[in-house]
Amino acid sequence: MNATAQIDITQIGDRIQSEVNRAIQRSIKGVEYFSTSGPTLGLTPKDIIHSRGTMNLYHYRPQADEIYRVPILIVMATTNRGYILDMVPGQSFIEFLLKKGFDVYMLDWVAPRPDERRLRMEDYVLDFIPDCIRRVQQDSGETDVSVIGYCFGGVLSLLYGSIFPDGPMKNLVCFTTPIDFREMKLFQNFSDRRYFDVDHLVDSAGNVPPEMILSSFEMLRPAGRTVSQIQLWENMWNDEYVKSYRMFDRWAMDTLPLAGEYFRQITKDLMWDNKLYNDTMSVGGRAADISKITVPVLHAVAEHDHIVPYDAAKHLITKIGSTDKTEVMLKGGHVSLVAGANAIKRLWPKLDSWLSERSI
Repeated sequence: MNATAQIDITQIGDRIQSEVNRAIQRSIKGVEYFSTSGPTLGLTPKDIIHSRGTMNLYHYRPQADEIYRVPILIVMATTNRGYILDMVPGQSFIEFLLKKGFDVYMLDWVAPRPDERRLRMEDYVLDFIPDCIRRVQQDSGETDVSVIGYCFGGVLSLLYGSIFPDGPMKNLVCFTTPIDFREMKLFQNFSDRRYFDVDHLVDSAGNVPPEMILSSFEMLRPAGRTVSQIQLWENMWNDEYVKSYRMFDRWAMDTLPLAGEYFRQITKDLMWDNKLYNDTMSVGGRAADISKITVPVLHAVAEHDHIVPYDAAKHLITKIGSTDKTEVMLKGGHVSLVAGANAIKRLWPKLDSWLSERSI
């Protein structure tokens, strides 16, 4: 018997004991998991400076002695809650920006009421975003505003910037933002015009229910939820793993309904006719050609994004009219790009470096 084998044999007892202890901890922690709630999210101090219908405008209280001149307006995706960017202290993108000296505002969304089913793309691009920009200007005392758009919030920000190319948007940052909707393969299959009667859905249901939206995301990874629950049980002994799981799972399940007319336009103009990519998009009768955007642009994409694949996002930089434009591809997925340990090490410092020199 060689020395390596002898070492392995002597470790067998320790390994068995370790697995027994973990099994015991899983049972104990499992009871705790189902009897307690997860961590409270979105705790970074903020004030609601405007609320109207489906939109809320937050201003986060400064956490640095010196503040950059140009404020930031974050535009969230209309299907998701903004607290993904403000998880818990130490894992909050908002907190990170504040401590770096940025003045941060967020345009966040709540579920549209039944009587808001007729909200259209122009309500978001020509009303909600400009209204919030004006209020950020008034509140901050600054004319220039940097805009950060996450996922479809990036699409809305691009449309806004293309229609108002002369300002007041000073910088534009997009996270995982699709341009070529042909490359959103599963969504293309889901919304195939040969089988998907969007008019019947909207006319019958009004607002599109969150269960339908959540199901479309889960179909991208059919076994994903089962696998994640198995991994949760295997790591139930690990408090940090469980904490992280509960945070992201709560956010993923907290999907918002979409206003019916808005969803109809997304389906027909973007999913079917691919107008943003084809340079034929218009909003409220106003041409929305992103080549008109000339402000500095940063687009962050995730290497393993299953929701917005790189082929759907890669044309943003080539089609944008700016000369100061950068694409950065980072390891991670659609969510881990912007939140969690991966984002803390990769995206957040990159954004700080890029935006700081353009915010003075």
